Amino acid sequence: MSSYKRLKIFTGNSHPELASDIAEYLGVEVSAAAVKTFSDGEINVNLGESVRGVDVYVVQPTCTPVNDNLMELLIMIDALRRASAQRITAVIPYYGYARQDRKTKARDPITSKLVANIIVASGADRVLSVDLHAGQIQGFFDIPLDHLQAVPIIAEYFLNKKLEDAVVVSPDLGGVTRARNLSDRLQCPLAIIDKRRPKPNVAEVMNLIGEVKGKNVIMIDDIIDTAGTITLGAQALIKNGARDVYVCCTHPVLSGAAIERLDKSCIKEVVITNSIPLSKEKRLPKIKVLSIAPLLGEAIIRIHEDLSVSKLFD
Repeated sequence: MSSYKRLKIFTGNSHPELASDIAEYLGVEVSAAAVKTFSDGEINVNLGESVRGVDVYVVQPTCTPVNDNLMELLIMIDALRRASAQRITAVIPYYGYARQDRKTKARDPITSKLVANIIVASGADRVLSVDLHAGQIQGFFDIPLDHLQAVPIIAEYFLNKKLEDAVVVSPDLGGVTRARNLSDRLQCPLAIIDKRRPKPNVAEVMNLIGEVKGKNVIMIDDIIDTAGTITLGAQALIKNGARDVYVCCTHPVLSGAAIERLDKSCIKEVVITNSIPLSKEKRLPKIKVLSIAPLLGEAIIRIHEDLSVSKLFD
C-alpha cells in the first residue's frame, strides 16, 4: 500500500499508458476523471473524486492531436484548481509548440512562450517536462519548471549493448550539448554533422566534423519528426565509412513519411522513449522503446516530498 495519501495522478486522453506506468511506480491508482467532447467538439472534464488539499499531477504530453491534448490539459488544470487542489503540477513529457521558441524572421510568433503563458494562466503551480527542444523555454514560465533529461536512460541502454568502436554524433550544431552528455557517459568520441535547413522539415547535410570511419555510430536528437534530418544524416555517415548507424531520440513525433523513411533507411536501430504514445502501425522491428515512467515517477516523489530533483541527473 502506498504511503502517498495526499498525492494523486490524473490524465487526459493523450497518453493514459504512461500515466498508468507512473502510477504503478508510485504504488497508487490513476484517479478517476472523464474527459469527453460535446457534439460540437468542445472538451468536457469531469473529476470523479475529491482533490481538496491534495498534491495533484496531471500527466499529459501535448503530442498529436496537439491542440486537443493541450486543451484537455488546460481544462483539467482549471477543474482541479476550482476543486481546491493544494498544488497542481502539469507533467508534460513532450512539450508541444516548443520548436517555435524564437523569431527567425519578421512577424514570426513565439508559440512556446504563448503556451507557457496559457498553462500558467490556467492555474498550474509547477511544470515537469523532459528534454525541452530549447533550454530557454524554462525561462518562459513564471512558475517552477523541472527539466528532466532522458540521456541517462539512453546511455544505460547502449552501455548494456557494449558496442565496440562507438562514436556519438550530433545531427546538427544545436544538439552538441546533448550529444556530448551522451558521449561522456559512454566514454567515446564525439562527431558533428553540419547541416542547413532551407525551410521547415527540410535539411541538407553540408559537412561532417569528426571521424566515423569503421565506427559504430550513435546519432542522438531530442525529436524525430518527419525523419528527414536523421535519415539524411545516416546516409552521410555511411558514405563516410561508418560501420553501423544507431539513432536515438526522446520524442518520437514520427509524422508524415517518417515511418516509411526509417523503414527504408540504412539505420540499424532506432531507440526512443515513450514520452509520446507509439501506435501499432508505427512499431517497426528496428524501433526499441525505453520507458521514462521510473524517471518521472522518481521526480514526482521528490517534488511531493520537497527533495532535490537534481539528484536525478547524476
